Amino acid sequence: MPIATGTKAPDFTLKTTAADGLKDVKLSDNFGKRQTVLLFFPLAFTGVCTQEMCDVTSGLGQFQGQNAEVYGISVDSPFSQAAWAKQNKITVTLLSDLNKKVAAAYGVIFPGLAGIGDTSARAAFVIGTDGVVKYAEQTATPKDLPNFEAVKAALAK
Repeated sequence: MPIATGTKAPDFTLKTTAADGLKDVKLSDNFGKRQTVLLFFPLAFTGVCTQEMCDVTSGLGQFQGQNAEVYGISVDSPFSQAAWAKQNKITVTLLSDLNKKVAAAYGVIFPGLAGIGDTSARAAFVIGTDGVVKYAEQTATPKDLPNFEAVKAALAK
């Protein structure tokens, strides 16, 4: 079960790729400045995950227009995330949770995906500028996409 709305979002620092190598992204750097949308997804280079991140990329302006930073988080390495993003023209900032600590902190570990091991479940969180979770959703299956209309409504509140 994902962490509940109204709770303080667990802070984290995860790696992403940048033009000059790996870069740290710390969630709490957004506090007091902008809202944050966290989109956990199981694995890069898979059909539904590619669809989700491509769809979010094409609608990124809608989130930024609501003063929100969007992060896609998976258990993939930052290097495989970068190759996947380049191949699919994904511009969402992708964060590597290779050790699964952040997925565990948010309560969204998906055990034994396709018999290959634990990944993050597909989930969406909206975190306010105050660092409090305003919206939390874990989809019923990894094949289901989050309710992006509900995410946008939570950002607008």
